[in-house]
Amino acid sequence: MGFRNGRRRVVLAVAALLVTAAVAATVYRVLAPAEVSTVAQAAYPAPAQPSAGVIGRLPVAPLIVDGRLRVYTGHRQVYADTPVDGRHRTTPFWSYRRWPAELVGVVASGTTVVSRWSDGRLVALDARNGRVAWRTDGPEPQRKPDARRTGAAIVWDPVGLYLTRTADGRDVVVATGDGEARGVDLIGGRRLWRSEVGTECRSDVGATSTGQLVSVAGCAGEAAVEFRDAATGEVTSRWRPPGAGDKLVVTLVGCRVGPSGCSGLRTAGPGDGAGRGWLTGAGAPVPAPALDGLDTQLAGEQAVGVVDGALVGRSARTGAELWRRPDLGQGRVIAVQPGRVHVLTDARELVTLDPVTGAERSRFPLTVGQDGTGYVPGGVYAAAGYVIVERLRAPVDPDADDQAYFLTSEPLVLAAT
Repeated sequence: MGFRNGRRRVVLAVAALLVTAAVAATVYRVLAPAEVSTVAQAAYPAPAQPSAGVIGRLPVAPLIVDGRLRVYTGHRQVYADTPVDGRHRTTPFWSYRRWPAELVGVVASGTTVVSRWSDGRLVALDARNGRVAWRTDGPEPQRKPDARRTGAAIVWDPVGLYLTRTADGRDVVVATGDGEARGVDLIGGRRLWRSEVGTECRSDVGATSTGQLVSVAGCAGEAAVEFRDAATGEVTSRWRPPGAGDKLVVTLVGCRVGPSGCSGLRTAGPGDGAGRGWLTGAGAPVPAPALDGLDTQLAGEQAVGVVDGALVGRSARTGAELWRRPDLGQGRVIAVQPGRVHVLTDARELVTLDPVTGAERSRFPLTVGQDGTGYVPGGVYAAAGYVIVERLRAPVDPDADDQAYFLTSEPLVLAAT
């Protein structure tokens, strides 16, 4: 009898161990760090050539990559769809997921898409097929992006993730956060440098088009603009605009996307409603009075903004007026890209101008279907001749939930100019 009871206990113990092992294996499979890469099965698409006008609506914000793909983000995913001028979002062309890290930023140049994750990891994908090109560790983000349903903050204004080109023509990804900054070669993923940076008295602003990381630093006394070489990580200069006070607000202008690839900046003190404009380059910033004023944008060498009720293009360096368009009224410049200035009129017409001459390239109502024009423009992105605008419900309530904040469930309107 005792022998049978002993065997029973052994069998029960073994069964319990097997159940525990099975549960542990299941938990591990579910919770263990993992990545899933689903590469493209179709051929890389050719660039599209759509006619000027509204193309369609999208529920989430994309990057236009290589003029051929739209790249989107999810909570733990970055993915692409085609065609780039598709009316709606479609089945992913390729997809990349990580677990349990969260996606916090994406930048792209050429056919390389770089994603940044909450654990600091940088993962580059080949846009032509979605395959992982390289992986490297970076600093953990100092804060997570304040991204709503569209995810625009992750792709159009990523926190602490910048792209710039050095003097010798190399594209460099700069990631900052958690007390350090790192520079990584975009093509091969090789780490170029690592620098410890303060977080209590220093804040990053973005990257110039000439290979510099721009920050505002007050660790050594009065606040100054700090320029760090993206190729070496060395601080090359500290600059204070004439007449600057103890505190300094710096905004980059003339940027390629978000705070990357910028060719100018605007400085102001707290509460200053105007600001002073400057052009950036190899040396100290050069005064650009035509950029004074928060509603003026920099498009190449031209400053474009409203002057005396008319849209005016001026030389950013000399301030000389180049052209004037009184017919556009109080049109607001919502985006610029090489060879294009995009103006949204009060009637919600999107007018695209040549920044050098002011000549009109296209004009059409920025609405789709039965949505109407009773919206407030939110985030805006422009690249490869396309413009994408978030449409917010009027009056805008920043504390409202997404359903009340955005105009529709597909709040982004995509247009070709």
